[in-house]
Amino acid sequence: MQPIIFDNISALMQRLHLPKPLHPLVALVHYDQTKPDVSDAGSRYLLHFYKIAFKSKFSGRAKYGPGSYDFREGGIAFVAPNQLVELSADLKEHEGYALYFHPDLLFQYPLGKSIHQYGFFSYSVSEALFLSEKEKEVISALFESIRTELENNIDQFSQDVLVSQIELLLNHCNRFYNRQFLTRNVLHHDLIDLMNLYLKDRFANQQALNSGLPTTGEIAAYLKVSQRYLSDMLKSLTGKTTQEHIHLRLLEKAKELLTSHSLTTAEVAYQLGFEHPQSFNKLFKQKTGLSPAAFRQRH
Repeated sequence: MQPIIFDNISALMQRLHLPKPLHPLVALVHYDQTKPDVSDAGSRYLLHFYKIAFKSKFSGRAKYGPGSYDFREGGIAFVAPNQLVELSADLKEHEGYALYFHPDLLFQYPLGKSIHQYGFFSYSVSEALFLSEKEKEVISALFESIRTELENNIDQFSQDVLVSQIELLLNHCNRFYNRQFLTRNVLHHDLIDLMNLYLKDRFANQQALNSGLPTTGEIAAYLKVSQRYLSDMLKSLTGKTTQEHIHLRLLEKAKELLTSHSLTTAEVAYQLGFEHPQSFNKLFKQKTGLSPAAFRQRH
């Protein structure tokens, strides 16, 4: 079934029989006051704008994109433009708030260029943001401030204020995600241990010789998390990205091969998954300050 494409927010509101947006580029739906028409239940929508869904007390599962998210604790899920959303038939799943804003709203503002830095728009649905009670109060107040601004008459300052409010909301979400990485660090450190074991196996038994260098996408797929979530989580807990962790494990194996085997430098490079020994030499010297040959001679 082909997805139903929505280029603008007004068309989506009309399709769902929700109130017409008070601003052409922004809509805030308070599901406690109005419910969508779910006659399209099961249909997939392709939105050409952002969506932020906030649920403070809903107990159940809600579908976003190809998966679902357990909202037992309440939380926020994020959808970037050109992502698929599936409409649920269960009206109980439509609780809390949904904020929609079009990329054109951010045009000519710094946020338009920096919004890609908010990695949670690329997270999978299972990586949604869980919120503490105090955090829920902060987010609720931000949504209410956006609603108050939308209910004012549009003037020359309206867009400035709305963009500022959205940016403040995103900055708070960044802060709360960092807290989530830390407070759930037992789960996340298990992921790190699993990643390290996987990389150790990839560089053992000449597997890399046949499979090539491991990629961030490959690691994320093995751990069943999104690439951006994995990188942001690692950066928060270890200060290093996924790629940097791959390089760390690679260099450990390279040093082992260089000092305990009679392989040539080129053979070491091929066994680690490099197509060209020159690339291995460059990376090794960049990370250690020594060429592979100089390292071998020193040790």
